[in-house]
Amino acid sequence: MQGRWRVGPSGTGGSGFVRIGEYLIERLRAHGVEHVFGVPGDFVLGFYDQLERSEMMVVNTCDEQGAGFAADAYARLRGLGAVCVTYGVGGLKLANTTGQAYAESSPVVVISGAPGLAEREAQPRLHHKVRVFDTQRLVFEQLTVASTVLDDPATACREIDRVLGVAVRQKRPVYVELPRDMALVEVPRPAPGAHQEPLPRSHPAALAAALAETTALLAAARRPVVVLGLEVQRFGLQEKTLRLIERTGIPVAVTLLGKSAIGEQHPRFLGVYAGRMGREDVRAYVEDSDCVLLLGAPLSDVDLGGDATPLDPARTIQVEAECLSVGHHVYEKVRLADFIGALADADLPPRDAVDLPRPPRDDAPTIPGAPITVARLFARLAGFLTDETVVIAEPGDALFGAADLPVRQCAEFLAPAYYASLGFAVPAAIGAQLADPALRPLVLVGDGAFQMTGMELATAARFGLNPIVVLLNNAGYVTERLMVDGPFNDVLPWAYHRIPEILGTGRGFAVETEGDLDAALRAATAQPDGFCLLDVRLDPGDVSPALRRLTARFGAAALAEA
Repeated sequence: MQGRWRVGPSGTGGSGFVRIGEYLIERLRAHGVEHVFGVPGDFVLGFYDQLERSEMMVVNTCDEQGAGFAADAYARLRGLGAVCVTYGVGGLKLANTTGQAYAESSPVVVISGAPGLAEREAQPRLHHKVRVFDTQRLVFEQLTVASTVLDDPATACREIDRVLGVAVRQKRPVYVELPRDMALVEVPRPAPGAHQEPLPRSHPAALAAALAETTALLAAARRPVVVLGLEVQRFGLQEKTLRLIERTGIPVAVTLLGKSAIGEQHPRFLGVYAGRMGREDVRAYVEDSDCVLLLGAPLSDVDLGGDATPLDPARTIQVEAECLSVGHHVYEKVRLADFIGALADADLPPRDAVDLPRPPRDDAPTIPGAPITVARLFARLAGFLTDETVVIAEPGDALFGAADLPVRQCAEFLAPAYYASLGFAVPAAIGAQLADPALRPLVLVGDGAFQMTGMELATAARFGLNPIVVLLNNAGYVTERLMVDGPFNDVLPWAYHRIPEILGTGRGFAVETEGDLDAALRAATAQPDGFCLLDVRLDPGDVSPALRRLTARFGAAALAEA
């Protein structure tokens, strides 16, 4: 570097200068990030050394995909997460996890090392390169809301602040590429707040008009209902939403992706609204309502059980981060947080709702010798949850069976219920517990998904974490088997309960009966140190009613297109 740009070992800069890599670390810390997940590689080792010298904890996982899922879960609980990998072979393995973070509004910062600027000129055919040096950046432009390559010392700090600000404001992933000869470059330290962009504001007239029309419809409705979605959690709006529910007494449901947007012990809580895939009493209550208020709840085909939307737009108020509509009227430039806050303080009549749907209870006593079933598994887990449990569910019956688990607190249920990538749950437990050490993860995962990323239990063990992993062992990909069966849905059976022997830590349990399950759960509760793995051996034909209904619809579509 020439002129005022200097390169030197970490920690040698004067107070008026800062190294680009160290500034990135400082800004992540300022946004509440204390852990960076990843796998090292030669193009990012210099930055890894800077991370190790900082107050940040590096959590190196078994595989980049595990790091991406862990950062995603961390971001869902902390408000921002970070994953750091090398160029090409590391970065491109994060395409799937970053796609999920975008689809499900999770603000993950993807940091990738890259070949140095000087060496690109000297040797254009460097290892890990695909087509051109910008190939990886071009891929991630399609998966993120903002991206940057820190190749100009004059703009590097401004670019770092820009992309981190976009991630925090829009709650979606961003991409930062750091050429390895730039990490130690010293640049003038920006003044505090120099690059901070002001938060966007709602247009006052549009906000007032939308609020007036909404309150008029809610006040006139005989049986209104609120449905909460993922954006309530992502934007930290649980308290405002709870104030609205408690001031008005309007009953509230959640979408599958928005589960735990409200504590499910609340007297106005109905359950999960999932169209015809969910409980019939909840579906009927929501769809028969004369005013449905959807707050931060973009509805997918999974949320609706594979059906087209059954909600009448004329009696639906849909409020999302990027759009607001009241009936057929669309309002622009109204922020979700501003609208929910104003609605929570609005003059609305209180309601005394009666005859609300209540979640079913299975209080049947354990029959010790009875084979374990899906129904009895989830009935027993319902009574196992505490205020300190975060439930992390894998797509498939692990997710659909968990839909009615009575999560006790806000933000204590994580699942990729829209993007539905297998392999999320076990590494997500690492990110979730590091994000909030007061929580103990209860991981619900199928055997097929476990074989993808389940050995990240080694990472959990290394960092002293203690998830309880309940593995639904039903001999393969049961979701796909219900749609179109064939040997492609089979997996090699593992002796899952013996994995602790391989890792040299943790406890494993083979669960074949209701008595086995009770004993394993008691033992897991009594062992706060280290992970526990419950190999729950289910009949392959035993699935939840919700999964059977959903796969009937999706399977018909798959065969129609074959």
